[in-house]
Amino acid sequence: MHFVRLGWDSILQRLFSTFPNHWPGAGLLLLRLSLGFALIYLDSEILLGAPLTAIPVAQQIIAAAASIFVIAGLWTPVTATVAALDQIWIALSSPSLQRGAEWIHILIGLLCASVAMLGPGAWSIDARLFGRRRFPNHRTSGRGCPPKG
Repeated sequence: MHFVRLGWDSILQRLFSTFPNHWPGAGLLLLRLSLGFALIYLDSEILLGAPLTAIPVAQQIIAAAASIFVIAGLWTPVTATVAALDQIWIALSSPSLQRGAEWIHILIGLLCASVAMLGPGAWSIDARLFGRRRFPNHRTSGRGCPPKG
């Protein structure tokens, strides 16, 4: 019997399809940066603008923490999904938003979902921790392939 050890490395590595670099990686970096700074801007605007109850404070803390992780590219699929759900939650639950402001939160939530699906790119902490691995080629390493049968 062969048992597979599932740790954070294997779970998070399975969430990523690829870690593109060059132009696609730069595009993902710009997307992550703009999304993270938009989340920070919306958080600071709401936190400084009006008296808050416990639920909106929790929403803003979740968004602020997620924005830092998204900018750094750390646990990107998980934190971007949490940020997307949080933005949709803010859009649907905050009656104090200005008219039309819920659409901004929905748009930011959709962008978060896009980042969660695309991954962080090559210029991220995720790429350093869980990214491209080199596997030895048994044919060129001199060990040969195990015998069949």
